[in-house]
Amino acid sequence: MIAIKGGKILTITQGVIEDGVILVEDGKIAAIGKDVAIPAGAEVIDATGKTVMPGLIDAHSHISLFGEPSVPATMDGNEMTNPITAQVRGLDALNPDDPAIPIVRNAGFTTLYTGPGSANLIGGTGMAIKLRGRTAEEMVIPGTEAMKMALGENPKRVYGQGQKKAPSTRMANASVLREALIEAQNYLNKIELAEAEATDGKSAKLPDRNLKLEMLGKVLRREMKARIHAHRADDIMTAIRISEEFNLDYSIEHCTEGYKIADILAEKGVTCVVGPMLMGPSKHELWDVRLETAGILTKAGARVCLQADTSSGTRWLPIHVGLTIKHGMPEEEAFKAVTIYPAELLGIKDRVGSLEVGKDADIAIFDGHPFCNFTKCEMTMIDGKVWHCACDDDKCNCGCDK
Repeated sequence: MIAIKGGKILTITQGVIEDGVILVEDGKIAAIGKDVAIPAGAEVIDATGKTVMPGLIDAHSHISLFGEPSVPATMDGNEMTNPITAQVRGLDALNPDDPAIPIVRNAGFTTLYTGPGSANLIGGTGMAIKLRGRTAEEMVIPGTEAMKMALGENPKRVYGQGQKKAPSTRMANASVLREALIEAQNYLNKIELAEAEATDGKSAKLPDRNLKLEMLGKVLRREMKARIHAHRADDIMTAIRISEEFNLDYSIEHCTEGYKIADILAEKGVTCVVGPMLMGPSKHELWDVRLETAGILTKAGARVCLQADTSSGTRWLPIHVGLTIKHGMPEEEAFKAVTIYPAELLGIKDRVGSLEVGKDADIAIFDGHPFCNFTKCEMTMIDGKVWHCACDDDKCNCGCDK
């Protein structure tokens, strides 16, 4: 058993516990509170004067797919051969030895969502991972797969400008996406009809398997969320329009101009995965990026997650979160935006995102306010194992490999 004592515990969902104790056993949080007794023989980690909180979660990254260093041999995040590649899986490009993983883990992150980029209208599936494990299977959290979709400039540039084929306009972005979803609807209808027409003792005459349409079928049946990249306000509205037409379970990724339509996003209950916060005007659709966006959306009543949209750059996300607080995002909501809200988005709030009895012991310890640029992450624990600590070699008692 491990006991973390003396710290300021930010549970996220159950308030703040000053000078509290967390007991960890078999990879889970066994007890948490101010007056929890530490059993004899427990391995004690002294967090006096420190901030203890759930491991951070980046709701939208490309870690281990956009490999580091970023050279052609490691760039596996965009299959730029067709604007519709629903059949490709981030799982098959996930590299557990990517150099970005320990860098991000050492910054206090324990879980991330990673997946394909935004070159394609439909780019394939991503998934939530724990930042530990020797194989993709050990890292991936089952049941967290989601389908990447993208609107705006990227598909236009890759296909219209780069390959001289559709889509080359926002009109074609929408039409090609809709055509793919309609094709998947037809595929599901053929399967349903074949099964209905099957007689006793005879198997259904199903259409030939089509991996692309199978995966889109999961999106249409709401078994898989659509995570739709959209920066400009009009692209966000197109994403909403198509999602409502096909009854998709969806989120808006980046939501850069979401502040222009914050009331609409709030009214429709859209989860907005905002960021990266320090984007420059590298393309036209980013000219109106604002640090106030997360705060405006939150105050309008929209659910906001914060993201880094990168690989090892996720290590800087806590500083970006601090900037959103400076520019109007309520502090309590900012903490939730990198913990429990991403956990809810990914369907894993029963495991991570807050410090509660029975949840995974994914814990980060900081030597100050987690979102201050003067602060250092001193320890990262995943499933009850310490993967990073900043203690002195001759004084280490945290169970790490020092």
